[in-house]
Amino acid sequence: MNKPVQAATITDVAQRARVSIKTVSRVVNREPGVHEETRAAVLKVVAELNYRPKQSARSLAGARSFLIGLLYYDPSAAFIGGVQQGATHRCRDAGYHLVVESLESDAGDIGTQLDHMVSALRPDGMILTPPVCDNPTVLDALQAARIPCVLISPDAHVHHLSQVRMDDVLAAEELTNLLISLGHTRIGFIKGAADQSASGLRLQGFLQAMKAHDLSVESDLIYQGNFTFPSGVEGAHHLLSRRSPPTAVFASNDDMALGVLSTAQRLGLSVPGDLSIVGFDDSPAASLVWPPLTTVRQPLAEMAAAAVDLLISREARPTDPGAEGQAAPAALRVIGHELIVRASTAAPQRRSVSRA
Repeated sequence: MNKPVQAATITDVAQRARVSIKTVSRVVNREPGVHEETRAAVLKVVAELNYRPKQSARSLAGARSFLIGLLYYDPSAAFIGGVQQGATHRCRDAGYHLVVESLESDAGDIGTQLDHMVSALRPDGMILTPPVCDNPTVLDALQAARIPCVLISPDAHVHHLSQVRMDDVLAAEELTNLLISLGHTRIGFIKGAADQSASGLRLQGFLQAMKAHDLSVESDLIYQGNFTFPSGVEGAHHLLSRRSPPTAVFASNDDMALGVLSTAQRLGLSVPGDLSIVGFDDSPAASLVWPPLTTVRQPLAEMAAAAVDLLISREARPTDPGAEGQAAPAALRVIGHELIVRASTAAPQRRSVSRA
């Protein structure tokens, strides 16, 4: 039995015409700003594929489905759990439903996945978390479909889409200043995943605080992690095997900090006597281990609730920085953080400690 022929999507047109999804959208919607040769090429492919724009996407401006989508791809269960909790509660209060979808940001058919998702759900808006919120294919596809989006903690250079974030730089500075105030001058740092903007921002805050106190940072005291427990273990082995190891370690999230804590204890080190450890996020596990972690409470639930509010109020309506008659500037909400001081930090011991 022959399988039914699947209708062409806007992604199919963009790929065959070798243009962006946004360009196809402009051509189909007869918007200005497209070269005539490009317009003709796109229309030729539209005819060849018998592409028909989805009416569901065009009707979003006038009708509501009372569905809000949450797109994520993040190995940290604590992160997405906090975001989902905040978004779910806010949606419920407002009479909306939250639909959660996992999306691999490096998948080859990501545009097609989004086309099918939008067609099936007809959402009133989408919330995107790192690293999906920094994927240009995802952003172009959702803008082409005229889906309002709010990005949670995106790359700092995404200015034309509404976003909710915390001040990662300031939070990292405060955490570093805490360690310095305790007397630590040799501090190791474990970076987060390279594809997430928060990693660079937290490193920036750490370096700013060290510089402000005229403290040098040796390159071998900075280790590239990826926000996972195993990378925290690897980072701890790297840092603690130095001839002159640090007296404190700043891990860019709690999962990695827990890896450092586990490694330190396996090596027979006392925490915080021999080594102070700080994390970032205030995940549930941070207060359950011994000693409990000093960390930064990232307001995940509050950020998600603010994202839902922007979508419901329609402040996050689509904007197109390259089109005429641009809508109002994208909204930005910065949610405050909190420094949580627990028993994993203390003044460094005066005596020399041998580390295996």
